[in-house]
Amino acid sequence: MIMTELDPRGLIRESYRIEGISGPECRSIFLDWALGAVAGNDTKTMITALLAHYSDEFPDHPMTQVLREGLAKAAPTKRRGGRKARLER
Repeated sequence: MIMTELDPRGLIRESYRIEGISGPECRSIFLDWALGAVAGNDTKTMITALLAHYSDEFPDHPMTQVLREGLAKAAPTKRRGGRKARLER
């Protein structure tokens, strides 16, 4: 994939250009990027390609860390209530 396909709006690219950007700002940009990702594309493959492109040049950048976190497997959600939970008290 070419970079314009991975990051069509240039959000990830621009995050690397913002001097002094913080982790929370990068997470917000990443979320915007993920929500705008083209349906049908494998986001893990896209994130891996973005990391391959940026991580060597920017190993300590907050966006690099956010991209790595984006590859981590999400923790399973837990049941948070319902009738059974109320009756067990």
